[in-house]
Amino acid sequence: MTIHNRDVFLENVAANLGRQRRTHVRRKTSVDTYPQWNVYEDYTVDELVDVLEKQCTSIHTDFKKTTSLELPNVLEKVIKSYKGESLIVSDDKRNQSYNLINVFTKLKSEGTEVHIWDPALQLENQHFAERADIGITFSDITLAESGTVTIFNDKYNGRSISLLPKNYITIIPKDTLVPRLSQATRRIHEMEKKGDLLPSCISFITGPSNSADIEMNLIVGVHGPVSVTYIVVS
Repeated sequence: MTIHNRDVFLENVAANLGRQRRTHVRRKTSVDTYPQWNVYEDYTVDELVDVLEKQCTSIHTDFKKTTSLELPNVLEKVIKSYKGESLIVSDDKRNQSYNLINVFTKLKSEGTEVHIWDPALQLENQHFAERADIGITFSDITLAESGTVTIFNDKYNGRSISLLPKNYITIIPKDTLVPRLSQATRRIHEMEKKGDLLPSCISFITGPSNSADIEMNLIVGVHGPVSVTYIVVS
């Protein structure tokens, strides 16, 4: 491809800047400091939980802490606080290991619609998510600084679960906590280097959407769920 009148154009730009045109390439400076790794680097996991809890106030997200034994009871209480009559859940192995299947079975017996994401049903999953009151997934990596949950979406865990229902609940295993995005992306890169199967999509979710575009009035939940709850599990 031929570039026409480049020199004339650049000379004109330099003249308007009041200087001579630069014709040499500036050498890139070497980077020997990486401040992004220093933020919260000495924090324990419990201290990161405190950072996350404080950040949840800023992102208008309800925060709860519990143990793996108490999680079923806490989750059931949160579901009932939303007065949800229908919920959609990722088909995650952790549902079994955290004994959540009993919760879903109990809710079904009480008349609540419970839909476990099923890749064989294809678009039926999305249609259910559109009318669901609550979506529930696990967080795979959790960023304490920003209050962001990282969801590995695949055929068993569709993006619609965290996007389409009126309310959203994320279960956060304590060991998924990292200080910030730097550590999250590093973990994902390490997975790729080891040859681990990466998901088709990775979602970064920071509470409900916040918009103040109109007259600087903050509106929460314009896009996606109106209410979000994080449940940290030790």
